Amino acid sequence: MLKIYKLVFLLIFYSSLIPAQNYTLSGVVSSAATGEKLTGANVFVKGTTSGTASDADGKYSITLKTGSYTVVCSYVGFETQEVQISLTNNMELNFRLKDYQFSLSVTVLADRAKERETPVAFTNIEKRDIESKLGSRDIPLVLNTTPSVYATQNGGGAGDARINIRGFNQRNVAIMINGVPVNDMENGWVYWSNWDGVADATSSIQVQRGLSAVNLATPSIGGTMNIITDPTAAKFGVRFKQEFGEARFMKSTLSASTGLVDNKWAANAVIVRKIGEGVFDKTWTDAWAYYFGASYSLDENNRIELYFLGAPQRHGQNSYKQNIATYSHDFAKELKYPAGALTAFPEAGIEYNQTWNNVDPLYSGKQFAAGFFSSTGSEFDRYNKNYINERENYFHKPIANLNWYSQLSSDLSLYTTLYWSGGHGGGTGTFGSMKWDYTLPNSRIADWNATIATNQANLDADGVANSKGILRNSVNNQWTIGAIAKAFYKISDNFKTSVGVDWRTAEIDHYREVRDLLGGEYYLWTGNEFDTPDQYKKKLGDRFNYDFTNTVDWIGFYGQGEFTHDQFTVYGMGGYSMIKYTYTNHFIKGDDGNKLTAESDNISGYQAKGGASFRATKDLIIYANAGYVSKVPIFDNVIDDGDGTKAEDPDNEKFLNFEGGLNFWAFKGILALKANAYYTTWNDRTNTRGVINPDGSEGLIFLSGLDSKHYGFEFEAAYMPIRELRFDFSAGIGDWTYTNDVSGTYKDYSGGLESVKEFNYYIKDLKVGDQPQTAFSLITTVFPVDGLSASAVIRHYRDHYAEFSPFSRTNKDDRAQSWKTPIYTVVDFHFTYDLPFNLQGVNFQLFGHIFNLLDELYISDAVDNSQFSSYKVDGKIFDSHGASAAEVYMGLPRTFNLGISVSY
Repeated sequence: MLKIYKLVFLLIFYSSLIPAQNYTLSGVVSSAATGEKLTGANVFVKGTTSGTASDADGKYSITLKTGSYTVVCSYVGFETQEVQISLTNNMELNFRLKDYQFSLSVTVLADRAKERETPVAFTNIEKRDIESKLGSRDIPLVLNTTPSVYATQNGGGAGDARINIRGFNQRNVAIMINGVPVNDMENGWVYWSNWDGVADATSSIQVQRGLSAVNLATPSIGGTMNIITDPTAAKFGVRFKQEFGEARFMKSTLSASTGLVDNKWAANAVIVRKIGEGVFDKTWTDAWAYYFGASYSLDENNRIELYFLGAPQRHGQNSYKQNIATYSHDFAKELKYPAGALTAFPEAGIEYNQTWNNVDPLYSGKQFAAGFFSSTGSEFDRYNKNYINERENYFHKPIANLNWYSQLSSDLSLYTTLYWSGGHGGGTGTFGSMKWDYTLPNSRIADWNATIATNQANLDADGVANSKGILRNSVNNQWTIGAIAKAFYKISDNFKTSVGVDWRTAEIDHYREVRDLLGGEYYLWTGNEFDTPDQYKKKLGDRFNYDFTNTVDWIGFYGQGEFTHDQFTVYGMGGYSMIKYTYTNHFIKGDDGNKLTAESDNISGYQAKGGASFRATKDLIIYANAGYVSKVPIFDNVIDDGDGTKAEDPDNEKFLNFEGGLNFWAFKGILALKANAYYTTWNDRTNTRGVINPDGSEGLIFLSGLDSKHYGFEFEAAYMPIRELRFDFSAGIGDWTYTNDVSGTYKDYSGGLESVKEFNYYIKDLKVGDQPQTAFSLITTVFPVDGLSASAVIRHYRDHYAEFSPFSRTNKDDRAQSWKTPIYTVVDFHFTYDLPFNLQGVNFQLFGHIFNLLDELYISDAVDNSQFSSYKVDGKIFDSHGASAAEVYMGLPRTFNLGISVSY
């Protein structure tokens, strides 16, 4: 580190001695008709190789030497402009292009909202903001200054983040990369470890809150997150970035871009290497990431793009929340813990993680799992000879997509993308009869040495060690292929229409395999009905416990119309989707003696959305939108993946949304304001329950009727009174509540006799948990000298009710709210400094981040009324909805990230 500081000092010292040699030509590309900023417009200097493409704000920048040039700006669907300039200093040159066709861009395929036009609430996060604020954390965390968005690191493991929007978790938030949905096809979840490193290739992120303007049948209830990695948005050059952080964190990033070449093609590539020990105990990371993007204009009417990215990784996890007193007795006392609770939970520190333990380094047993680039698996030495993680995640899920944008006529264009994703990996855990260390009450820790000794001593009749407890892999191998096609037809200058199809199919293999025999030679398991006795002894890599394959087939259609006249824009769309699930169990026999199978019927869902905007002045837009979604149930709510039991008539969940707002710009861009209000209902949330049918077969029924409402107010402001100072403020104030008790009856034929059973859920007026319902942020950024910026980010959270399952509230006398976590405020600090010189075209940048600058002790995630980690008296939870009955993750303590980048 001393050498690094010396290098930084020398770079700053010499920056005052070497003057800059070049000038910057920059500006904004926009539509002359609407004022819309044009993303991906080609700006190049005629007769040279210098060129670039406009970013998501329509901005471009080219570095040139003094001289006279012809600058060309072109964009498919717009008339080309040429301008003669004489460059003797830094210069601004803006282009307003005449629109005569449609535009061809990945941002259109991704359904990105447009400033001053699209009637939805949205926020753009540009590459400069990602680089200056993220600091190598999981990508959702850069969104925490967006209204009604809450992202946490969860247990602190790399890639274990989660994001909520407007009280909806990420199962009801659509995540898209370059227009391709990446939510899990079975359950809608998003595993951010799969996309570790995508931030380094991202040109911009747009968060659309609410039902959004996305016309695919995605789960965009809370909102939509569009991630764009546009190769045309990067300038020519090579960049190397080296980062250092807390807990021996190191990350190296090498990126290269061709820029726009011959006004036809562009490509960029990124490779990332990341290692670290983790802030929380043994949440180490060992990861790579890669990205390649290319764009080629076949002619003025056809453009193709290719993207390929992935992030092979493995990391230690912190999978179990703890009682607050386990982390800190002082913090527990502030929450008025009973004295007995402090005695019951010895303090272990806020970095405590129960999912690892030391092991005798002389134990040399091998482990088995899939590798970074192979799904077949192989034997290897454990990550560290001195300890074993009970919970480790390892996965690699590359994704590739090919986009084709075609202008068939001046009125008709077609956008098509083909994509593939193939993932392999899983997570680890224990299985069988383990030896446990209960030194900390209610915190079960694997005793590896005792388990190994027990296994080695457990000899069968042949004197071979038969393991009683083992370490297993829960494997999820999958592939997905899909196609999206959208046709746009301009009926008139005012009326544009679009129709499209969205097709996807996926196959997912779920099984468990032996990872580590922990001192034994085999594990005895007889649960596979197809096994013969000589196959009962399971060795490393053998499958056991479960082994099944699921398929998901999806087809969706939509139609959309948009009418613009003078100051008004109105749009409406309707979509229909159909999904089908199949299940094959490789361990259980069906009635015909073959593998047990199940197949759902085609399940239909639909959506209808519409909105209008009114441009009252060039600086004020007023908008409103509404929508209704009937969402198909996830796989687990249709087919039981344990025994193949199928729900015969699964119910859809229904969402209704209303929203209105305004956007205002004043004082020639010095002030920008956005404000909106929303009202969303979630009806017929369902719970499945197993029953016996009249014919004796097993069945699934839906217990529906649970409703909630989510409404609130959101506000954003940006104010730059002088060139050296900027303020950004956001607020999200919500009221998310369950609206009704649920009761009903159903029939069950267990034992061959009909019985009528009653169910009741007492949840009326209970607050929705898992996200603060009130949040504010303030960013203060100063630009004291050219190239230097420093930001203080203040985030304040309150009204955060602990997560709980509404289906657990079956006691009519239990009407208490779930536990409300303490109010907290976190301050982060960021800086970047572009050193004011270049050495033969080589530029240097220093950057740094201090997260949780004031080392605030706070709770980021909480679960109410835990049965596993709560203070009990006479076997009963002492305070069922209080602090001592909650399980929590503490927020990360103060950490830092520092680095330097060198670019050419």
